[in-house]
Amino acid sequence: MPQPSDFSAVPPPPEGWFRRRVMAPLTGLLRQGLSPEQLALTVAVGAGVGLVPLLGAITTLATLAALRLRLNVAAMQLVSHMMTPFQLLLIVPLLRQGARLLGNAQEKELTLTQMRQLFAHDWRAALHLLWRAELGALALWLLGGTPLVVVLYFVLKPLFRHMAARRARRSGVV
Repeated sequence: MPQPSDFSAVPPPPEGWFRRRVMAPLTGLLRQGLSPEQLALTVAVGAGVGLVPLLGAITTLATLAALRLRLNVAAMQLVSHMMTPFQLLLIVPLLRQGARLLGNAQEKELTLTQMRQLFAHDWRAALHLLWRAELGALALWLLGGTPLVVVLYFVLKPLFRHMAARRARRSGVV
């Protein structure tokens, strides 16, 4: 027969994905001595870098930004790579608008069919168009990403300060 003390050791319900994969690593960084301001800057810059419309550049850009700003490289990588689904959603519209902005004025829109046809008949023109589309997409990313980083920083800074203060109260350190 089970003892009454056995029932008091019921395990808590399992944590959700967001709590395990996002919040736990971020609060772990607060425990490691990263200030709330540094963590807010890391998350804000990581989110901005994670949306760069250049596939394969996130790791390098996040590392360079973290080193330049003297932030936690691992945290920057975590945040920037978590933005990958959003990057993939935004890359095609940014390339289309970038092509329209810097070199595809005669065509309505950059399409896969158009690119196939260009690569089949004139691969140099296709590469030229892709190059201009990418430059335009990067310009649009800078225009949209800069305010995003600033807003995220100022929104997250008080949130992380509150989390740090709550953690300090729980541990008895005031």
